[in-house]
Amino acid sequence: MKIAVTGASGLIGSALVPHLRSAGHEVVRLVRRPAAAPDEVTWDPKAGTVDLAGLAGTEGVVHLAGAGVGDHRWTDAYKREILDSRVDSTHTIVRAITALDPMPRALVSASAIGWYGDTGDRKVDETAPAGTGFLADVVRAWEAAAAPAAAAGVRVTHPRTGLVVSSRGGAWARMFPLFKAGLGGKLGNGRQYWSWISLRDEVRALELLLMDEGLSGPVNLTGPDPVTNAEVTSVMGKVLGRPTILPAPAFALKAALGEFSTEVLGSSRVMPAVLERVGFGFSDRTIESAIRAALAENA
Repeated sequence: MKIAVTGASGLIGSALVPHLRSAGHEVVRLVRRPAAAPDEVTWDPKAGTVDLAGLAGTEGVVHLAGAGVGDHRWTDAYKREILDSRVDSTHTIVRAITALDPMPRALVSASAIGWYGDTGDRKVDETAPAGTGFLADVVRAWEAAAAPAAAAGVRVTHPRTGLVVSSRGGAWARMFPLFKAGLGGKLGNGRQYWSWISLRDEVRALELLLMDEGLSGPVNLTGPDPVTNAEVTSVMGKVLGRPTILPAPAFALKAALGEFSTEVLGSSRVMPAVLERVGFGFSDRTIESAIRAALAENA
């Protein structure tokens, strides 16, 4: 199967591409510069252009491109970048694939559990309505941007990804050095739920969404057992053999992170109901297993 991947250099994309190739698929990577390798296709999501010739024969697309929500302080300008990078790039890839003849059969268009907003300790699955807040608004617009592909007959899935547990990037890549130095601790009161997924389960789930013709719409990519931040802290200390006695007070996080602190301190207890229904075999069903897998990634 020929598969095109946007965001191929990011945390998830850089793990997904070799995984798909090891499974025997032909993968082309969309890059924002002149193509320099046979497996590269040039695109400019801001300008809305894609080298359609390079996508000819593509049967599936995984669209992962978008600015990192935790990469910078949430100024008005960066919030606009978070939104535009997702919506504009989705519009661009959708226009491209619907212009192909034949069109790809499947579009896996990235999304996030931010859809649900702050759910407290209430469990939610794919049937739950959108929540409130900046990220919930972003995700609604992000998913809506892919609607023309579905209208054109492409099977579209939206993997609503949780916190990816990996030592290669994302939140955990920042946390591991702190915990190894004995500086890790719970954030705020620690009672907020974190819906996590290991990197290796993330890429296997994305492959499933590409291949399973019975799946469409939102699919939560989270582990089966969301845990509180306090539980994450305890397990990190256990696995790394380090103390975790220095909590980060809520007021300090708000001062350091600004508006993004509302996401760090918010609670999201998201269940992977669709993955469980189709019998997805999680490699990491517990946060301890996911953390140990992350530490072994570069071993």
